[in-house]
Formats: sequence, structure tokens, C-alpha cells
Amino acid sequence: MLGYSLVGSNDLPRANAFYAELLADLGLIKLFDHQSGGTIFGKNGSLQFGVVGPFDGKPATIGNGTMTAFAAADRASVDAVHAHALRLGGTNEGNPGVRGPDPDGPFYGAYFRDLDGNKLCVFHWRRG
Repeated sequence: MLGYSLVGSNDLPRANAFYAELLADLGLIKLFDHQSGGTIFGKNGSLQFGVVGPFDGKPATIGNGTMTAFAAADRASVDAVHAHALRLGGTNEGNPGVRGPDPDGPFYGAYFRDLDGNKLCVFHWRRG
């Protein structure tokens, strides 16, 4: 089980504002300020995601092949969060849609990059 995920930023005030607004769409709220100037977000008191300054003090860089994915309640929420990310200045990395060979498959996702270039996904997994 994943405990939480962090991404780095070189402009924490800007990144904090981006994530505070975007993650509210998924019911995540600010839990506390990180010592680096970043923010830790979660739900029901449980850590889930944070944007921070790198511990080593060096510039934040994106990880090639690294991605954080957020679960959404339904496909409409995937569409809404993806559109919101783009309005906030994120860049599109894959329009909302079903992924996999079945056009009505269970995985519906959308991909984008945050203001620092970190790759993110918002998805809905239809169970059963």
C-alpha cells in the first residue's frame, strides 16, 4: 500500500497554490506546511500527497518515468480535474479516456504535468 507521494518544486508558493486549488476537486485539503516551504495534503487526517523543496537543497527536477496518480469518484470527475489542471497552467499529457484494448474498459484516466513538469494522472477505476 502506498503511504504518500511527494513532488519537488523550484517555486513553492506557485506550486502550493496550484495544488491547493486542484486537489480540492478530489477532496484533499492542506494538512500542514512542510519545513521546506511546501505543503502536505490529505484526506481524513491521512497523508496522501505533498509538494516540497528537495531535502538536499539542490534544484527540483522531474523524474523520467515517475508519475503520481489520484483516484477520482467517477469519469466526470476525471474530466473536470484534468480541465482544471490545464486552466491552472498545467500541460496536457493525455486527454481523458479509456486506456486499454476494451473501448468500455475499467480504467479511465487523464494525464497532465504540473507547473514544474511533474507528471500526474487522475483516474477512475470501475470495479466489477
